[in-house]
Amino acid sequence: MLSYREALALILVRLGPLPAGTVKLEEAAGRVLAQEIMAASDSPSFDNSAVDGYAVRVADTAGAAETAPVRLRLSGTVAAGAAAVPVLEPGAAIKIMTGARLPRGADAVIMKEFAGEQGRSVLLRRAVHDGENIRRRGAEFRKGQRVLSAGTRINVPAIGLVAAFGQAEVRVFGRPLVSIISTGSELVAPGAPRREGQIYDSNSVALAAACRELGVEVRYCARVADRRSELLKRLRRALHCSDVLLTAGGVSVGDKDLVRECCVELGVEEVFWRVAIKPGKPVYFGIRQTGTGKKTGGDSGGQLKAVFGLPGNPVAALLCFHQLVKPALLKMMGQASRKRPVLSALLVERLSKKAGRLEWVRGVLAAKGGALAVRPVTGQESHMLGGLAQAECLILFPASRVTLEKGSRVQVEILDWRG
Repeated sequence: MLSYREALALILVRLGPLPAGTVKLEEAAGRVLAQEIMAASDSPSFDNSAVDGYAVRVADTAGAAETAPVRLRLSGTVAAGAAAVPVLEPGAAIKIMTGARLPRGADAVIMKEFAGEQGRSVLLRRAVHDGENIRRRGAEFRKGQRVLSAGTRINVPAIGLVAAFGQAEVRVFGRPLVSIISTGSELVAPGAPRREGQIYDSNSVALAAACRELGVEVRYCARVADRRSELLKRLRRALHCSDVLLTAGGVSVGDKDLVRECCVELGVEEVFWRVAIKPGKPVYFGIRQTGTGKKTGGDSGGQLKAVFGLPGNPVAALLCFHQLVKPALLKMMGQASRKRPVLSALLVERLSKKAGRLEWVRGVLAAKGGALAVRPVTGQESHMLGGLAQAECLILFPASRVTLEKGSRVQVEILDWRG
Protein backbone atom coordinates (compact mmCIF):
# COMPACT_ATOMS: atom_id res chain seq x y z
CA MET A 1 0.00 0.00 0.00
CA LEU A 2 1.26 3.47 -0.86
CA SER A 3 2.41 5.87 1.84
CA TYR A 4 0.87 9.32 2.03
CA ARG A 5 4.01 10.95 0.62
CA GLU A 6 4.13 8.48 -2.28
CA ALA A 7 0.46 9.07 -3.10
CA LEU A 8 0.84 12.85 -3.02
CA ALA A 9 3.90 12.67 -5.27
CA LEU A 10 1.99 10.55 -7.81
CA ILE A 11 -0.78 13.15 -7.90
CA LEU A 12 1.47 16.17 -8.29
CA VAL A 13 3.67 14.65 -10.99
CA ARG A 14 0.60 14.08 -13.20
CA LEU A 15 -0.84 17.58 -12.92
CA GLY A 16 0.36 21.00 -13.98
CA PRO A 17 -0.78 24.63 -14.00
CA LEU A 18 -3.69 25.59 -16.21
CA PRO A 19 -3.24 28.04 -19.11
CA ALA A 20 -2.90 31.67 -18.08
CA GLY A 21 -5.06 34.66 -18.92
CA THR A 22 -5.38 38.35 -18.05
CA VAL A 23 -7.84 39.66 -15.46
CA LYS A 24 -8.62 43.04 -14.00
CA LEU A 25 -6.58 43.72 -10.89
CA GLU A 26 -9.64 44.18 -8.67
CA GLU A 27 -10.80 40.67 -9.68
CA ALA A 28 -7.46 38.97 -9.00
CA ALA A 29 -7.77 38.22 -5.26
CA GLY A 30 -7.12 34.53 -4.64
CA ARG A 31 -5.69 33.97 -8.13
CA VAL A 32 -2.07 32.99 -8.78
CA LEU A 33 0.33 35.19 -10.72
CA ALA A 34 1.54 33.84 -14.05
CA GLN A 35 4.00 36.71 -14.46
CA GLU A 36 6.63 38.47 -12.45
CA ILE A 37 5.65 41.94 -11.27
CA MET A 38 8.53 44.38 -11.69
CA ALA A 39 8.73 47.85 -10.19
CA ALA A 40 7.82 50.33 -12.93
CA SER A 41 9.45 53.12 -10.92
CA ASP A 42 11.23 53.69 -7.65
CA SER A 43 8.98 53.29 -4.62
CA PRO A 44 8.51 55.79 -3.14
CA SER A 45 8.98 57.62 -6.43
CA PHE A 46 10.19 60.78 -4.66
CA ASP A 47 11.33 61.89 -1.21
CA ASN A 48 8.19 62.73 0.77
CA SER A 49 6.94 63.43 4.26
CA ALA A 50 5.68 60.60 6.46
CA VAL A 51 3.70 63.01 8.69
CA ASP A 52 1.92 66.33 8.82
CA GLY A 53 4.44 68.84 10.14
CA TYR A 54 7.21 71.19 9.09
CA ALA A 55 10.14 70.54 6.75
CA VAL A 56 13.31 71.84 8.38
CA ARG A 57 17.08 71.76 8.27
CA VAL A 58 18.43 69.62 11.13
CA ALA A 59 21.11 72.20 11.99
CA ASP A 60 18.42 74.83 12.57
CA THR A 61 16.75 72.73 15.30
CA ALA A 62 19.81 72.26 17.52
CA GLY A 63 19.05 72.89 21.19
CA ALA A 64 15.27 73.10 20.76
CA ALA A 65 13.34 72.01 23.87
CA GLU A 66 9.99 72.51 25.60
CA THR A 67 11.56 75.11 27.88
CA ALA A 68 13.68 76.71 25.15
CA PRO A 69 11.92 76.50 21.78
CA VAL A 70 13.68 77.49 18.57
CA ARG A 71 11.95 80.03 16.33
CA LEU A 72 12.07 79.60 12.52
CA ARG A 73 10.54 81.71 9.78
CA LEU A 74 7.47 80.08 8.11
CA SER A 75 8.22 80.45 4.41
CA GLY A 76 5.45 78.46 2.74
CA THR A 77 3.31 75.34 2.50
CA VAL A 78 3.54 72.22 0.33
CA ALA A 79 0.53 69.91 -0.06
CA ALA A 80 0.32 66.29 -1.19
CA GLY A 81 0.09 66.13 -4.98
CA ALA A 82 1.79 69.47 -5.59
CA ALA A 83 4.19 69.27 -8.54
CA ALA A 84 6.37 72.24 -7.62
CA VAL A 85 9.14 71.64 -5.09
CA PRO A 86 10.00 74.74 -3.04
CA VAL A 87 13.48 75.48 -1.76
CA LEU A 88 13.99 75.62 2.01
CA GLU A 89 16.32 78.44 3.03
CA PRO A 90 18.44 78.32 6.21
CA GLY A 91 16.54 79.55 9.27
CA ALA A 92 13.17 78.76 7.71
CA ALA A 93 10.54 76.03 7.89
CA ILE A 94 7.93 74.95 5.34
CA LYS A 95 4.58 73.52 6.41
CA ILE A 96 4.17 70.09 4.81
CA MET A 97 1.41 67.47 4.55
CA THR A 98 1.73 63.68 4.68
CA GLY A 99 2.84 62.39 1.27
CA ALA A 100 3.93 65.80 -0.03
CA ARG A 101 7.26 66.14 -1.85
CA LEU A 102 10.15 67.15 0.37
CA PRO A 103 11.40 70.71 -0.24
CA ARG A 104 14.94 70.99 -1.57
CA GLY A 105 17.33 71.72 1.27
CA ALA A 106 15.20 70.01 3.94
CA ASP A 107 16.70 66.99 5.71
CA ALA A 108 13.99 66.27 8.31
CA VAL A 109 10.32 66.83 9.12
CA ILE A 110 9.19 67.71 12.63
CA MET A 111 5.72 66.52 13.58
CA LYS A 112 3.20 69.29 14.12
CA GLU A 113 2.67 67.98 17.66
CA PHE A 114 6.15 69.30 18.53
CA ALA A 115 5.76 72.68 16.85
CA GLY A 116 3.40 75.62 16.92
CA GLU A 117 2.80 78.61 14.68
CA GLN A 118 3.05 82.19 15.91
CA GLY A 119 2.16 84.58 13.13
CA ARG A 120 4.70 83.97 10.36
CA SER A 121 6.99 81.95 12.62
CA VAL A 122 7.15 78.36 13.87
CA LEU A 123 8.31 77.45 17.39
CA LEU A 124 10.05 74.06 17.59
CA ARG A 125 9.93 72.35 20.99
CA ARG A 126 12.46 69.63 20.23
CA ALA A 127 15.42 68.94 17.97
CA VAL A 128 15.23 66.46 15.09
CA HIS A 129 17.72 64.05 13.55
CA ASP A 130 18.74 63.61 9.94
CA GLY A 131 16.06 61.87 7.86
CA GLU A 132 13.42 61.98 10.60
CA ASN A 133 9.90 61.42 9.20
CA ILE A 134 11.15 61.29 5.61
CA ARG A 135 10.25 58.50 3.18
CA ARG A 136 13.25 58.29 0.87
CA ARG A 137 12.93 57.64 -2.85
CA GLY A 138 13.44 53.95 -3.64
CA ALA A 139 13.54 52.93 0.02
CA GLU A 140 11.15 50.02 -0.63
CA PHE A 141 11.75 49.16 -4.31
CA ARG A 142 14.06 50.35 -7.06
CA LYS A 143 12.85 50.60 -10.65
CA GLY A 144 13.20 47.21 -12.34
CA GLN A 145 13.32 45.30 -9.06
CA ARG A 146 11.11 42.20 -8.76
CA VAL A 147 8.11 42.98 -6.59
CA LEU A 148 6.14 39.70 -6.79
CA SER A 149 7.15 36.35 -8.26
CA ALA A 150 5.16 34.18 -10.63
CA GLY A 151 3.40 31.49 -8.59
CA THR A 152 2.44 33.93 -5.83
CA ARG A 153 -1.12 33.68 -4.51
CA ILE A 154 -2.55 37.20 -4.81
CA ASN A 155 -3.87 38.56 -1.53
CA VAL A 156 -5.41 41.95 -0.80
CA PRO A 157 -2.10 43.70 0.07
CA ALA A 158 -0.58 42.32 -3.15
CA ILE A 159 -3.40 43.91 -5.15
CA GLY A 160 -2.65 47.23 -3.48
CA LEU A 161 1.06 46.80 -4.20
CA VAL A 162 0.51 46.14 -7.91
CA ALA A 163 -1.92 49.06 -8.15
CA ALA A 164 0.69 51.33 -6.54
CA PHE A 165 2.85 50.81 -9.65
CA GLY A 166 0.00 51.86 -11.93
CA GLN A 167 -0.88 48.39 -13.22
CA ALA A 168 -4.60 47.76 -13.87
CA GLU A 169 -4.43 44.12 -15.06
CA VAL A 170 -2.40 41.03 -14.21
CA ARG A 171 -1.74 37.73 -15.90
CA VAL A 172 -2.89 34.79 -13.79
CA PHE A 173 -3.15 31.02 -14.13
CA GLY A 174 -6.53 29.49 -14.83
CA ARG A 175 -8.70 28.04 -12.09
CA PRO A 176 -9.81 24.41 -12.29
CA LEU A 177 -13.50 23.68 -12.70
CA VAL A 178 -14.63 21.04 -10.23
CA SER A 179 -17.55 18.62 -10.23
CA ILE A 180 -18.68 16.83 -7.07
CA ILE A 181 -20.73 13.64 -6.96
CA SER A 182 -21.85 12.23 -3.63
CA THR A 183 -22.92 8.58 -3.87
CA GLY A 184 -25.32 6.55 -1.77
CA SER A 185 -29.00 5.56 -1.90
CA GLU A 186 -29.33 6.70 1.71
CA LEU A 187 -28.52 10.35 0.95
CA VAL A 188 -30.99 13.22 0.88
CA ALA A 189 -30.38 16.92 0.38
CA PRO A 190 -30.17 19.11 3.49
CA GLY A 191 -33.54 20.78 3.95
CA ALA A 192 -35.49 17.95 2.31
CA PRO A 193 -37.74 15.49 4.21
CA ARG A 194 -35.86 12.46 5.52
CA ARG A 195 -37.22 8.93 5.93
CA GLU A 196 -36.02 6.25 8.35
CA GLY A 197 -32.68 4.88 7.20
CA GLN A 198 -31.72 8.02 5.29
CA ILE A 199 -29.06 10.58 6.17
CA TYR A 200 -28.42 14.11 5.02
CA ASP A 201 -25.68 14.52 2.45
CA SER A 202 -22.96 16.52 4.17
CA ASN A 203 -20.14 15.54 1.81
CA SER A 204 -21.19 17.39 -1.33
CA VAL A 205 -21.99 20.55 0.64
CA ALA A 206 -18.73 20.52 2.64
CA LEU A 207 -16.55 19.65 -0.35
CA ALA A 208 -18.12 22.42 -2.42
CA ALA A 209 -17.43 24.86 0.41
CA ALA A 210 -13.82 23.65 0.64
CA CYS A 211 -13.36 24.25 -3.09
CA ARG A 212 -14.81 27.74 -2.89
CA GLU A 213 -12.51 28.57 0.03
CA LEU A 214 -9.65 28.03 -2.43
CA GLY A 215 -11.28 30.22 -5.07
CA VAL A 216 -12.20 27.22 -7.23
CA GLU A 217 -15.47 27.16 -9.17
CA VAL A 218 -17.78 24.19 -8.59
CA ARG A 219 -19.32 23.61 -12.02
CA TYR A 220 -21.57 20.63 -11.22
CA CYS A 221 -22.73 19.02 -7.98
CA ALA A 222 -25.01 15.99 -7.61
CA ARG A 223 -25.95 13.12 -5.33
CA VAL A 224 -26.52 9.73 -6.91
CA ALA A 225 -28.17 6.55 -5.66
CA ASP A 226 -26.24 3.27 -5.82
CA ARG A 227 -27.37 2.42 -9.35
CA ARG A 228 -24.69 1.76 -11.93
CA SER A 229 -26.50 3.28 -14.91
CA GLU A 230 -27.29 6.49 -13.05
CA LEU A 231 -23.77 6.77 -11.68
CA LEU A 232 -22.27 6.31 -15.15
CA LYS A 233 -24.51 9.02 -16.53
CA ARG A 234 -23.56 11.50 -13.81
CA LEU A 235 -19.85 10.70 -13.98
CA ARG A 236 -19.82 11.14 -17.75
CA ARG A 237 -21.48 14.54 -17.46
CA ALA A 238 -19.12 15.63 -14.69
CA LEU A 239 -16.04 14.60 -16.66
CA HIS A 240 -17.29 16.51 -19.68
CA CYS A 241 -17.79 19.84 -17.91
CA SER A 242 -14.92 19.96 -15.41
CA ASP A 243 -11.19 19.60 -14.95
CA VAL A 244 -11.40 17.80 -11.62
CA LEU A 245 -14.03 15.30 -10.50
CA LEU A 246 -14.50 14.57 -6.81
CA THR A 247 -16.64 11.63 -5.75
CA ALA A 248 -17.56 10.89 -2.15
CA GLY A 249 -18.35 7.30 -1.26
CA GLY A 250 -18.41 4.20 -3.43
CA VAL A 251 -14.65 3.52 -3.47
CA SER A 252 -14.33 0.75 -0.87
CA VAL A 253 -15.03 -2.98 -1.32
CA GLY A 254 -18.79 -3.21 -0.74
CA ASP A 255 -21.30 -4.52 -3.28
CA LYS A 256 -22.51 -0.97 -3.92
CA ASP A 257 -19.06 0.58 -4.24
CA LEU A 258 -19.24 1.21 -7.99
CA VAL A 259 -17.08 4.27 -8.61
CA ARG A 260 -13.88 2.49 -9.64
CA GLU A 261 -15.49 0.16 -12.16
CA CYS A 262 -17.51 3.02 -13.64
CA CYS A 263 -14.33 5.06 -14.00
CA VAL A 264 -12.70 2.20 -15.91
CA GLU A 265 -15.65 2.13 -18.31
CA LEU A 266 -15.30 5.88 -18.84
CA GLY A 267 -11.63 5.60 -19.76
CA VAL A 268 -10.11 6.79 -16.50
CA GLU A 269 -6.63 5.43 -15.82
CA GLU A 270 -6.33 4.33 -12.20
CA VAL A 271 -3.13 5.79 -10.75
CA PHE A 272 -3.69 4.41 -7.26
CA TRP A 273 -6.33 3.02 -4.94
CA ARG A 274 -5.80 2.77 -1.18
CA VAL A 275 -3.22 4.68 0.83
CA ALA A 276 -1.76 3.85 4.25
CA ILE A 277 -3.57 6.67 6.06
CA LYS A 278 -6.26 6.92 8.70
CA PRO A 279 -8.86 8.11 8.07
CA GLY A 280 -9.06 7.72 4.29
CA LYS A 281 -7.51 4.35 3.40
CA PRO A 282 -9.70 3.61 0.31
CA VAL A 283 -8.96 6.95 -1.43
CA TYR A 284 -8.65 6.71 -5.21
CA PHE A 285 -6.91 8.82 -7.87
CA GLY A 286 -7.19 8.51 -11.61
CA ILE A 287 -6.48 10.44 -14.80
CA ARG A 288 -8.52 10.63 -17.96
CA GLN A 289 -6.52 11.73 -20.99
CA THR A 290 -8.90 12.87 -23.74
CA GLY A 291 -6.36 14.21 -26.23
CA THR A 292 -2.69 14.89 -26.82
CA GLY A 293 -2.42 17.90 -24.54
CA LYS A 294 -1.38 17.69 -20.92
CA LYS A 295 -3.22 20.73 -19.68
CA THR A 296 -6.86 21.59 -19.55
CA GLY A 297 -8.34 24.93 -20.44
CA GLY A 298 -10.97 25.01 -17.72
CA ASP A 299 -13.89 23.76 -19.84
CA SER A 300 -15.13 20.70 -21.70
CA GLY A 301 -12.35 21.16 -24.26
CA GLY A 302 -9.69 20.35 -21.69
CA GLN A 303 -7.36 17.43 -22.32
CA LEU A 304 -6.60 16.13 -18.83
CA LYS A 305 -9.20 15.22 -16.24
CA ALA A 306 -8.25 14.37 -12.65
CA VAL A 307 -10.55 12.07 -10.68
CA PHE A 308 -10.42 11.77 -6.89
CA GLY A 309 -12.52 9.08 -5.26
CA LEU A 310 -12.89 10.13 -1.63
CA PRO A 311 -14.24 7.88 1.13
CA GLY A 312 -17.88 8.26 2.12
CA ASN A 313 -17.26 8.90 5.79
CA PRO A 314 -17.33 12.70 6.06
CA VAL A 315 -14.19 13.20 8.17
CA ALA A 316 -12.22 10.92 5.86
CA ALA A 317 -13.58 12.74 2.81
CA LEU A 318 -12.62 16.17 4.14
CA LEU A 319 -9.17 15.16 5.37
CA CYS A 320 -8.38 13.45 2.06
CA PHE A 321 -9.47 16.66 0.37
CA HIS A 322 -7.26 18.75 2.64
CA GLN A 323 -4.19 16.52 2.37
CA LEU A 324 -4.41 15.24 -1.23
CA VAL A 325 -6.91 17.20 -3.33
CA LYS A 326 -6.06 20.69 -2.13
CA PRO A 327 -2.35 20.46 -3.07
CA ALA A 328 -3.45 19.25 -6.52
CA LEU A 329 -5.88 22.13 -7.01
CA LEU A 330 -3.28 24.66 -5.87
CA LYS A 331 -0.76 23.27 -8.35
CA MET A 332 -3.33 23.48 -11.15
CA MET A 333 -3.94 27.10 -10.11
CA GLY A 334 -0.19 27.71 -10.55
CA GLN A 335 0.73 28.24 -6.92
CA ALA A 336 4.40 27.65 -6.22
CA SER A 337 4.90 24.48 -4.20
CA ARG A 338 5.58 24.93 -0.54
CA LYS A 339 5.92 22.66 2.44
CA ARG A 340 3.22 22.93 5.04
CA PRO A 341 4.62 24.23 8.32
CA VAL A 342 4.95 21.52 10.96
CA LEU A 343 5.16 22.55 14.60
CA SER A 344 6.43 20.70 17.64
CA ALA A 345 4.05 20.46 20.61
CA LEU A 346 3.71 18.65 23.92
CA LEU A 347 1.09 15.90 23.86
CA VAL A 348 -1.21 16.17 26.87
CA GLU A 349 -2.59 12.62 26.71
CA ARG A 350 -1.38 9.23 25.54
CA LEU A 351 -2.33 7.97 22.07
CA SER A 352 -2.22 4.44 20.71
CA LYS A 353 -3.02 2.68 17.42
CA LYS A 354 -2.04 -0.25 15.23
CA ALA A 355 1.14 0.08 13.19
CA GLY A 356 1.07 0.44 9.42
CA ARG A 357 -0.81 3.66 8.69
CA LEU A 358 -0.11 7.35 9.20
CA GLU A 359 -2.93 8.66 11.37
CA TRP A 360 -4.15 12.25 11.35
CA VAL A 361 -5.38 12.79 14.89
CA ARG A 362 -7.50 15.91 15.17
CA GLY A 363 -6.33 18.24 17.94
CA VAL A 364 -6.57 21.65 19.58
CA LEU A 365 -3.62 23.78 20.68
CA ALA A 366 -2.97 25.50 23.99
CA ALA A 367 -0.12 27.02 25.98
CA LYS A 368 1.22 24.91 28.83
CA GLY A 369 4.02 26.22 31.03
CA GLY A 370 5.17 28.57 28.29
CA ALA A 371 5.27 25.78 25.69
CA LEU A 372 2.91 24.82 22.89
CA ALA A 373 0.73 21.85 23.84
CA VAL A 374 -1.78 19.81 21.86
CA ARG A 375 -4.80 17.80 22.99
CA PRO A 376 -6.79 15.36 20.84
CA VAL A 377 -10.41 16.38 20.41
CA THR A 378 -13.23 14.13 21.53
CA GLY A 379 -14.71 12.13 18.66
CA GLN A 380 -11.97 10.71 16.44
CA GLU A 381 -14.16 8.34 14.42
CA SER A 382 -14.28 9.02 10.69
CA HIS A 383 -18.00 9.83 10.75
CA MET A 384 -17.77 12.34 13.63
CA LEU A 385 -17.70 15.80 12.09
CA GLY A 386 -18.04 17.48 15.49
CA GLY A 387 -14.43 16.71 16.37
CA LEU A 388 -13.13 17.95 13.03
CA ALA A 389 -15.19 21.13 13.35
CA GLN A 390 -13.40 21.88 16.66
CA ALA A 391 -9.94 20.87 15.47
CA GLU A 392 -7.20 23.43 14.90
CA CYS A 393 -4.51 21.00 13.84
CA LEU A 394 -3.60 17.44 12.93
CA ILE A 395 -1.34 15.43 15.21
CA LEU A 396 0.91 13.39 12.91
CA PHE A 397 0.95 9.84 14.29
CA PRO A 398 3.61 8.04 12.18
CA ALA A 399 2.80 4.75 10.47
CA SER A 400 5.64 2.96 12.27
CA ARG A 401 4.54 3.99 15.77
CA VAL A 402 1.92 2.32 17.98
CA THR A 403 2.03 4.74 20.91
CA LEU A 404 2.71 8.40 21.56
CA GLU A 405 3.26 8.97 25.25
CA LYS A 406 1.77 11.75 27.33
CA GLY A 407 4.30 14.57 27.68
CA SER A 408 6.22 13.58 24.56
CA ARG A 409 6.92 15.99 21.74
CA VAL A 410 4.84 15.38 18.63
CA GLN A 411 4.57 17.00 15.23
CA VAL A 412 1.40 18.93 14.42
CA GLU A 413 0.17 20.49 11.20
CA ILE A 414 -2.15 23.49 11.31
CA LEU A 415 -5.51 22.93 9.62
CA ASP A 416 -6.07 25.69 7.09
CA TRP A 417 -8.90 25.18 4.61
CA ARG A 418 -8.03 28.34 2.68
CA GLY A 419 -4.75 27.07 1.22
